[in-house]
Amino acid sequence: MTETVWARRALPAPWPGARVLGLWQPATPADVTAHRRQLSAALHDGARPPGAAEDAIEALALVFEELTSNAVRHGRAPVCVEVTAVPGGWLIDVSDAATDRPPTPAIGRDPAHGGLGLHLTAALCADHGWTVVGDRKHVWAALGNAGSRPPVAAIPVRRFAAANRTAVPDRSRWRASWSAGEPTSGVAQAEA
Repeated sequence: MTETVWARRALPAPWPGARVLGLWQPATPADVTAHRRQLSAALHDGARPPGAAEDAIEALALVFEELTSNAVRHGRAPVCVEVTAVPGGWLIDVSDAATDRPPTPAIGRDPAHGGLGLHLTAALCADHGWTVVGDRKHVWAALGNAGSRPPVAAIPVRRFAAANRTAVPDRSRWRASWSAGEPTSGVAQAEA
């Protein structure tokens, strides 16, 4: 039996010591890019957790852009984005008012035509999901900050097309491994 790449799952419970890095309400694709730049600048100007790797920050910016642009293009206003620093990583929560439109990964599409952001996000993140709370859909992703993931160019595109046919790896231990300071590697688990 296989799982969908974006299963409906509750938002992770709040962590003790979690810190909100930013809140944004993008309305256009240009806003998404501007907000991603603000997040990146903040992480390079003092909000970077001790020991956070540069490639982990790049992955966070990429996931931010992918999930936020999906909400702006396919969701319903207002779109709200919150990035929270948690022990060992970050949590991105992107919400919009389109509760009737779950995140739907592209299947069988030529990568040159785009639409692979959800697959890319799933490959880069330690955990992810979506849920509806009240009149808001929340699409969320959790990333580690140890930098154990390969650069985006090293992730084979063929994995994205097949992602809906393979079981999602068990990532139930991601919070425990972050707390222990262990690097996580969802990409390596998915390929194993």
